[in-house]
Amino acid sequence: MALDPGEAIGWARAGTLLAGMGAAAWMDHLARRVPNRHWLVWSQPVLFLWILDLVVREADWTVFLTMLVPVCLASGAVVGRPSLDDLRAGSRPDIVATVAYAAAGIGLAAGAARHAAVEPIDLLLWSMPPAQALWWELVGVTLLIALFDMAWRLRLLHGGADAKALMWVAMLVPTWGALPWLSDQGGLVLHLPPALSILLWGGLAFLLLPPYNLVRNLMRADITRFSDLRLALHAERMPSKDVVDAHVWLLSDVEHALDGSLVLVHRARAPRRTPSKEEVGERLALLEALGEERPWVTRKIPLLVVLFPACVAALALGDVSQWLFAWLV
Repeated sequence: MALDPGEAIGWARAGTLLAGMGAAAWMDHLARRVPNRHWLVWSQPVLFLWILDLVVREADWTVFLTMLVPVCLASGAVVGRPSLDDLRAGSRPDIVATVAYAAAGIGLAAGAARHAAVEPIDLLLWSMPPAQALWWELVGVTLLIALFDMAWRLRLLHGGADAKALMWVAMLVPTWGALPWLSDQGGLVLHLPPALSILLWGGLAFLLLPPYNLVRNLMRADITRFSDLRLALHAERMPSKDVVDAHVWLLSDVEHALDGSLVLVHRARAPRRTPSKEEVGERLALLEALGEERPWVTRKIPLLVVLFPACVAALALGDVSQWLFAWLV
């Protein structure tokens, strides 16, 4: 049986999602950094599959140009936006970017004139002609990318790589219809966009960490008194010699008591400012002087490391909302 073009593109998108996010998660795990080059390289199959999908779905020229709107918006987070000084200096990348911005504006305006008129209820239920739904799909991706960009600027998403990854996912999988085996999910009428659903899947994964930490600390016999329970859900004890080079926040510290003596304290919250290795080394020396050789630390868990298994869950189980709200159907 011949494979339908839409299904082939869907499987290619799924493979690209796992490969691109898997590589990003591994780099974030090792170095807590994902270079912009990664997103530039992996944006190429995204654009290829997106254009191929538009060709298969017989999109008109306004839709092809409107596709440049989310692409230009997302590119600003990776390569920056063109400036007047660079344009005057004849910077070729900035000239190309400016032309792309102009084409995107033309496509958005022309597409709005041709496809924007829709009843709110039809937009909510997504009951529109295919050509019109395709244009609104691109508008939805643009709004989603703007949301992730704003969340990054406001520090709601702490890492730039996290925001760029979610923008990349939003373009790679614009709707659940891009994955044919997930296009018809349960009985829910409304669904979260795939990128938001993957973010929520990742949030649910974080809920597994407290019980995991508690069990591990119990098995290690690191809970020796009742006060340790306030740390046991999100922290662990680590040998002092391993702390400096580990991706952790040091929770144990030394303070001066009222009588001037040094006392050992264990804070439940990570510091607002990440201390340098030299500062951590000084604190460890003070802790060892008080006999604390296994201080409490909390691990810095990158969001991308959690988003990768969230992508697997989304590809296998679909939108998280159908599982959270299935009892409403």
